[in-house]
Amino acid sequence: MVSQSLERDSFPREVKIMSFWRYCFFAFTVVSVVIFVILYNSQLSQPKSYGKLNSSNERDFRIRACNYALEDKSSFVWEKTLTSPVGSVPCKDYLIQNHYITSPLSKEEAVFPLAYVMVVHKDFDTFERLFRAVYMPHNVYCVHVDEKATTQFKKSVWQLLSCFQNAFLASKVEPVVYAGISRLQADLNCLEDLLASEVPWKYAINTCGQDFPLKTNREIIQYLKGFKGKNITPGVLPPNHAIKRTKYVHREHLGRGGSFVKNTNILKTSPPHQLTIYFGTAYVALTREFVKFVFQDQRAIDLLHWSKDTYSPDEHFWVTLNRIPGRYKFPFPFFLIHTQLSLLTFSCSLKLFGKKINKCLESY
Repeated sequence: MVSQSLERDSFPREVKIMSFWRYCFFAFTVVSVVIFVILYNSQLSQPKSYGKLNSSNERDFRIRACNYALEDKSSFVWEKTLTSPVGSVPCKDYLIQNHYITSPLSKEEAVFPLAYVMVVHKDFDTFERLFRAVYMPHNVYCVHVDEKATTQFKKSVWQLLSCFQNAFLASKVEPVVYAGISRLQADLNCLEDLLASEVPWKYAINTCGQDFPLKTNREIIQYLKGFKGKNITPGVLPPNHAIKRTKYVHREHLGRGGSFVKNTNILKTSPPHQLTIYFGTAYVALTREFVKFVFQDQRAIDLLHWSKDTYSPDEHFWVTLNRIPGRYKFPFPFFLIHTQLSLLTFSCSLKLFGKKINKCLESY
């Protein structure tokens, strides 16, 4: 009887001891996992080529990075981020393996589609990253490939866009000359195609192939909604260095030695309709109604014709039209209040896309 009583008394103690060690083992496992996750994430946060910057060498690092960019050198080695190269697998597998978004992420985004104008000429891998970053199935995308681009580049872009029903090549292409009318015409060709699209887009945003979004699609549309139907075309009256761009006749030159715009030193006529020429950014966000105005209003048509022999007309065309005083024949107040912004602000005016060179300029 005594032995049985002792056995009964010892049994709860054994259970308690087992529970204690089980609890210790569980706690040790949890702590180990937490420590592992923290260490793993800390390793991921460190760049492979550069250690964490401290305040003493951060400016020096920025200057060196900018010098690399300005000299067209690679300051960072980009690894190929897409799992399957375009054309290597069927389109369905390409979208899945490269993690494309295939359905709207929110109702807010679904009812506010955007149109993208993308003018590209080189570095397909960079463009592919940009396209994937901004792609949403309810938006629409027009891509203008420079007529002078290589055959392989054109083929790669075509293969990429063939996987998407809401993306297409511009119906008319230009041999784009930097700072020439052909650069503006490339945007206009796509905008005209986008007006014919069945997608009821609210804003059109133009980019180049070396841009990259700084915000998500939802953040972009929330930013645009804040303008309540107005365009985003920051600008000022032309500073002294920019006056000659529209004062003299300029000609595009295409040849074996390259492409460029040349000043002929021939005086131009005054702008049509006594328009005041403003100077601003070539990268804008335009409402659908304003894009219709660009193609239908005689003032816009005449300004485009007058701008054909100016230097970098895309830097005065949009901002000038957007500041025509008075009311238009549609219910949107287009022109924004004139503000004195620096040229650096123009470069990143939308605050939506990062430009390769602009961040370097802001660091000095």
